Amino acid sequence: MKPRAKKFLSYYKPYKKLFFTDMICALLVAMISLIYPMIVRYITNTVLINYEIHDAVKVIIKLATVMVGLAIIELLCNFYVAYQGHMMGAHMEYDMRNEIFTHYQKLSFNYFDNQKTGQLMTHITNDLFDITELCHHGPEDIVISLIKFFGAFIILVRIEWKLTLILFIFLPVMGFFTYVMKNRMNKAFRKNRECIGDINAQIEDNLSGIRVVKSFANETKEIEKFQEGNSRFVESKRNAYWQMATFHSGLSLFTNLINVAVIVGGGLLIATSGIALSDMLTFLLYVSNIIEPVKKLINFTEQFQNGITGFSRFMEVLETEPDIVDEPVAVELTDVSGEITLTDVAFRYQDTTSDVFKNINLTVPAGEYVALVGSSGVGKTTLCSLIPRFYDVTNGSITIDGKDIRKIKLKSLREHIGIVQQDVYLFAGTVADNIRYGKLDATMEEIVEAAKNANAHEFIESLPDGYNTYIGQRGIKLSGGQKQRLSIARVFLKNPPILIFDEATSALDNESEKVVQESLEKLAKNRTTFVIAHRLSTIKNARNIIVLTDDGIGEQGTHEQLMQQHGIYASLYEMGFRTT
Repeated sequence: MKPRAKKFLSYYKPYKKLFFTDMICALLVAMISLIYPMIVRYITNTVLINYEIHDAVKVIIKLATVMVGLAIIELLCNFYVAYQGHMMGAHMEYDMRNEIFTHYQKLSFNYFDNQKTGQLMTHITNDLFDITELCHHGPEDIVISLIKFFGAFIILVRIEWKLTLILFIFLPVMGFFTYVMKNRMNKAFRKNRECIGDINAQIEDNLSGIRVVKSFANETKEIEKFQEGNSRFVESKRNAYWQMATFHSGLSLFTNLINVAVIVGGGLLIATSGIALSDMLTFLLYVSNIIEPVKKLINFTEQFQNGITGFSRFMEVLETEPDIVDEPVAVELTDVSGEITLTDVAFRYQDTTSDVFKNINLTVPAGEYVALVGSSGVGKTTLCSLIPRFYDVTNGSITIDGKDIRKIKLKSLREHIGIVQQDVYLFAGTVADNIRYGKLDATMEEIVEAAKNANAHEFIESLPDGYNTYIGQRGIKLSGGQKQRLSIARVFLKNPPILIFDEATSALDNESEKVVQESLEKLAKNRTTFVIAHRLSTIKNARNIIVLTDDGIGEQGTHEQLMQQHGIYASLYEMGFRTT
């Protein structure tokens, strides 16, 4: 069995009892539908001809009771199939969604750097819906259709094989037509899915940046861009619907031709006494049992194309191996002092040929405050991203207290590193929820203490509901300085021995910067700290200033020492760090 097919079937395993019960109900529904025409044939061929009126009425009443009983059984089975069958699909969708979301969490920045958020959301929403519809309806439709089809075929052959042969002449042609259209529909629906993902990505991008759009009064431009993407989506739909319309209308033609063939053939056989009128009536009733499964299989084919396309995209994500994982010998990081050593470190992004930087050799003693400066694009943020292994070094090694970070468990490594970024991300929720993100089991007293250390307690108390104030997605209801102080409080609560400040004050006004800087200095006390410098105030207390260039570390020393060298740092300083 192919790995993807095996994977698909594995989602049924936790619900196999429910699945088999569902299939039994579907089987009963199909079998009951085959019984009704036989009862009609028995009444017309036997009861009405061979019984006296009084006896015939009794028999018909008994048969009516049987049919009512069958109808009740069919009702219960249909209800079970519709309710429990769909619930099975919902549970399978739940399992798949958990799996793909969990897998997203394992993937590194390299993966997300090359993906659109809208496409990733499509995998976890639209694609999964189509997959689970296939998981639920697919087996039911196949069982019901095959039982009805072959059951009706056997009965029809017993009634009149010549007329049955006429009917089945059309089936090979219908099968060939379906095969040809299947591949065309598969390509069309796959393209359609890609276009939906692109639109989702465009909407997400626009709504996330709506304030930038409005600040530049570019709403018209954004509408035009969206209309272009939306037009591509319509064109992809046009192709998909063209293939679908061709498929449906073609099969409808075959269905009508089958009816015509049965009516003409049956009429000729009756005229030549080849078939009884009652058998002709039964035959026509069973023809519907042949045609209905064909229609159901048509719908299944369309459903299969949607589902299998979604599953293919779903598996493409799951088959993407995380490029940063724990090594088998990885250990927990304990008793951290915070000494960090970079030896011959070089780094380049995936699918690029040139290094961002190379030949980085640096030792940072435990508790030291180090500033990184350099021209834009030289890799300051990237260098700091190597320490928590958001990316892995291309060459060389990084150690913490002498331990290679690749030999440390990722979770343990990152638990000992706190990061304060320029672009603060706050989750939709309350102030307390966002601070607690630094320590999920923190008490309210610990949260308040962390906020006080971050100079955030005062403004939090002034909010409408204090720590229970809902701040909106990305903290949109707060100022830049307030958001930054909440992110610092989060790190205070985490209490890591190693800190990274990634231009944490560069986007703030002077007054906010002063308050945030005080918080950062308090946080950095007695911790190994890397500061990506944007302004002089950020690095004035640094014991060591590292000047990065494309070829590695260009200069290193205190502010006074570097100014005396009249080199790169002095030039940057004279320009007021405008290029950083």
